[in-house]
Amino acid sequence: MTREARTLYWLGGLLVAGVLIHLLSAILLPFVAGMAVAYFLDPVADRLEEKGCSRAVATTLITLLFFSVVAGVVAVVLPLLQGQIVGLVRLAPDLIAMIRDWAEPLLGSLQAGIDGADKNELKAAAGQYASKVIQWITGLLAKVWSGGLAFLNLLSLVLITPIVSFYLLREWDHIVAWVDSYLPRGAAPEIRAQARLIDETMAGFIRGQASVCLVLAVLYGIGLTVVGLNSGLLVGIAAGLVSFVPYFGAATGIIVGLVIAFFQFGPENWAPIIAVGGIFVAGQLLESYVLTPRLVGDRVGLHPLWIIFALMAGGVLFGFTGVLLAVPAAAVIGVLLRFALGRYKQSAFYGDPPGRTGHGKGGGQEDGAP
Repeated sequence: MTREARTLYWLGGLLVAGVLIHLLSAILLPFVAGMAVAYFLDPVADRLEEKGCSRAVATTLITLLFFSVVAGVVAVVLPLLQGQIVGLVRLAPDLIAMIRDWAEPLLGSLQAGIDGADKNELKAAAGQYASKVIQWITGLLAKVWSGGLAFLNLLSLVLITPIVSFYLLREWDHIVAWVDSYLPRGAAPEIRAQARLIDETMAGFIRGQASVCLVLAVLYGIGLTVVGLNSGLLVGIAAGLVSFVPYFGAATGIIVGLVIAFFQFGPENWAPIIAVGGIFVAGQLLESYVLTPRLVGDRVGLHPLWIIFALMAGGVLFGFTGVLLAVPAAAVIGVLLRFALGRYKQSAFYGDPPGRTGHGKGGGQEDGAP
């Protein structure tokens, strides 16, 4: 088989895989979540094996302990969050009214310099854009709900995901060996080297960033609760958990937190408002200078803009399943792209044509030329 035929073969396989993921995205979520849990826990199972524990026993203990801890945390936190969600929903109309009262003088001053015709055009344009925004938000929520319905389904959470995690974790080494047995023998060493780089990238980001998100969620939740912010636990946990999107968690948390604090404490009491902002600033500094360097490290090689683009593209193409697959896909594409660029720089396409030796402007002279 020629190189061109092999390239078309692999491209066709990737295209078929993408189509299948798109068609089955509504039911794939518990399987993807189970795969993520198994990948996250595989190093723990390997360490227990090194200490003499069988793989089946190690997998059983780890899976039971992990999902017991998750169930315990949900049982403790969910009732608290439920009350805070209700309180935040009740607070929303008052927040909107406060923002409207604050914006009305500014809008009045702007309208003073606009004549009647332009004012009517602006109102019509604003109405159209508002309608489009509402339609976009409604459609986005519908996609999130339809894509995440399997994830929110109790059957998937309680039964399917733990079962998938258990079997994948127990057979992880066998699956890796099975995939390795089908690699093209001539290219197997090179593929294994790139697979190790992909594994290092995903492990550094997924395992490390998950730890960072949990630490920030605890820090923000406790800090905002101590300050006395309404729905502070909900805002803090949400800001921490979405911190895997670069800068998004802290930015969203500080905006929502300051708006709630300003409405709750009023402009005459600045101390708790400053405290809310200080909690997020402290969390961002802790993430940038302590948590990320220690837990994630510098081996990830994923630029923040690339991660944001991958998350948005995955969400648009495959719903919530695509969001879970976005970071692994970004890691794979990033490693393969760096490999391709390295091979390109070693090829004749990047260097001088055969028989050329100069590297200055205008090209070099041929060998033997006067």
